[in-house]
Amino acid sequence: MHFSNLEGIQSYSLFGESLHLPDVLHCETIAERSVLHDWELAPHRHTRLHQVLLIESGGGVAHLDGERHTLFPGALINVPSGHVHAFRFTQHTQGWVATLADELMDEIFVRVGDVRSDLGRSAVLRASPLIRRAMGDIWQEFSGCAKSRALVLRGLSATLLGWVARAIEDHSPEGAAAPQSSLVQRLQALIEAHFLEHWQVADYARALAVSPTHLSRVARAATGVSAQRLIEARLMREARRNLAYTHLGVATIAYTLGYADPAYFTRAFTRDAGLSPRAFRAQVLASAPASAQ
Repeated sequence: MHFSNLEGIQSYSLFGESLHLPDVLHCETIAERSVLHDWELAPHRHTRLHQVLLIESGGGVAHLDGERHTLFPGALINVPSGHVHAFRFTQHTQGWVATLADELMDEIFVRVGDVRSDLGRSAVLRASPLIRRAMGDIWQEFSGCAKSRALVLRGLSATLLGWVARAIEDHSPEGAAAPQSSLVQRLQALIEAHFLEHWQVADYARALAVSPTHLSRVARAATGVSAQRLIEARLMREARRNLAYTHLGVATIAYTLGYADPAYFTRAFTRDAGLSPRAFRAQVLASAPASAQ
């Protein structure tokens, strides 16, 4: 398994899928998807999804942004959004994969300190009992349809991410830097503050005192996508959140997001999501558990 040619690497929402995550998160067994691919998942990336894997039994090999890691029972694997990764599991490996959408991550990371930098590192570590219990609880809750399921899953997701961030920090060399540069972190902070104002790459570059070309080059190296794509993705995440979790009309959402023309918003959303805002909302409603509707 090699990473010398990244141009052929596919970007997925979930491996082999193109639709956006409709639930609070997604949780499945490692075997569920791996067995369909003879226990080997080719190099790919998720541009909007963060994944946490836990190996209960079995093992294999993981390639995370070009680095090879041996997998073992009790292994915790952190795969940040945008990082190229591939797996070759031994047959009958047991464990879980929790996939969290950017929308949920944005909500969880409000006023919780600088955990993004820790969670922005690919890692293979030995899972603590707390992490193993949290993952098991997520699987049990995700598989059911009990009352307040979405609320419980949000809480468990925050707990899991907190334990994972702590584990990564505890196992990192003193002074180790996150893979994303300081410039990209500042760009992301500015995008969070100004995305509703529809700042362009040149506006962010000016605020960061760099050229637009340099900003895009650094952004692509750190995240796999251009600065322009990061800006667009933040707007689209907010659009999906409004479509999924509010009853606002499409035109109202467009105006709320700073679009002067709802038709232009609809075209932009359709280009990004592969389906119209109304179709996306219908898909989310159709995918929601009965207890959440």
